[in-house]
Amino acid sequence: MNRCWPARLTKSVFLLLCATAAATAFSQPVQVTDDRGVVVRLAAPPQRIVSLLPSLTETVCELGRCDRLVGVDRYSNYPASVQRLPTVGGGLDPNVEAIVALRPDVVLMATSSRVGERLKTLGIAVVALEPKTHADVQRVLLTVGQLLGVSDAQKVWRAIDAGVSAAAQSVPASARGMRVYFEVNQGPYAAGESSFIGETLTRLGAKNIVPIALGPFPKLNPEYIVRANPDLIMVGQRSADGMAQRPGWAGMRALREQRLCVFPVEEANVLVRPGPRRAEAARIMARCLVDKAPKAERSAAGPPQGGSAPSGGSAPRAAGSVGAARSAAGPPQVGSAQWTGKAGAPSPAWGSAPRAAGSVGAERLAAGPPQGGSAPSGGSAPRAAGSVGAQ
Repeated sequence: MNRCWPARLTKSVFLLLCATAAATAFSQPVQVTDDRGVVVRLAAPPQRIVSLLPSLTETVCELGRCDRLVGVDRYSNYPASVQRLPTVGGGLDPNVEAIVALRPDVVLMATSSRVGERLKTLGIAVVALEPKTHADVQRVLLTVGQLLGVSDAQKVWRAIDAGVSAAAQSVPASARGMRVYFEVNQGPYAAGESSFIGETLTRLGAKNIVPIALGPFPKLNPEYIVRANPDLIMVGQRSADGMAQRPGWAGMRALREQRLCVFPVEEANVLVRPGPRRAEAARIMARCLVDKAPKAERSAAGPPQGGSAPSGGSAPRAAGSVGAARSAAGPPQVGSAQWTGKAGAPSPAWGSAPRAAGSVGAERLAAGPPQGGSAPSGGSAPRAAGSVGAQ
């Protein structure tokens, strides 16, 4: 009996030490710098979180802290458990009263959201984060991990990046080198080479017809796309409607040879959100490349050399005609709901290259404009809308 006592004591001391360590970690103050350059300090990791951007919602859950979410924007729908949470409106102009009623310790939002200052005056901490590239996705995940007191956030990122690499390795040589047009919205707005979507395509061995000079999510002249004559088109279900009926599009190689990947709503959501499901996005795009790869003999020929015109159309205009000159002039007056930052110069009627809209641009644009004609705020289609993209 007495011989058991030291063992019991040792176990009790061990449990006490574990509880003390957990309590210490729980009470440790946290400090992060958000994408506005604002230093946010909290006395302890937040236990009540409101997220106003689907990619941030997914990041919190990927880090194992879904149970701390007490409210989300109307577009957050993954994982399924968040669909049971109270919604506070769109990410750009959410219902401030609804947020306050949830008594959050912190609100996660995009830098373009208009409610940050008002929430701050009400005594609510705000962390604004807006990933635009793969590197940004990593940075945001680590920042949120630091905020939440998650010690293994870097391990989570390594698993995501390894998943993207594995997807790239699954693409055979016959499926590489295809010239791809990825349409985010019927504007037509495209995912350019510098976007997180474009970066994924590059890692998969695809060639983006929208160069870095045009920005991450530019609105293009439809004629530019016809002249570029892509080998493959990737598009969400909603934007695909009527594509073949656009002037000149039926003759493009991708449509003529039926190299068109139309993604259902759930997959489109994954593709347009710069969050922790980037590996899944890479697998979806890799599958499309493999399924639509040209025949072996044609693949062996490789892409057109030296910028020569693909068959069925002339060479795309020089960057100056559709991109560089317009980028220098600034973005079009498309409304603050679509783009972040200050409004730029008016655009020609046939579209211009917008500023680096980043993640929020893609997430909003994927749904297409609502009845009012402007892009939805803070995301794409609402949960039950069944549109292409729920950010």
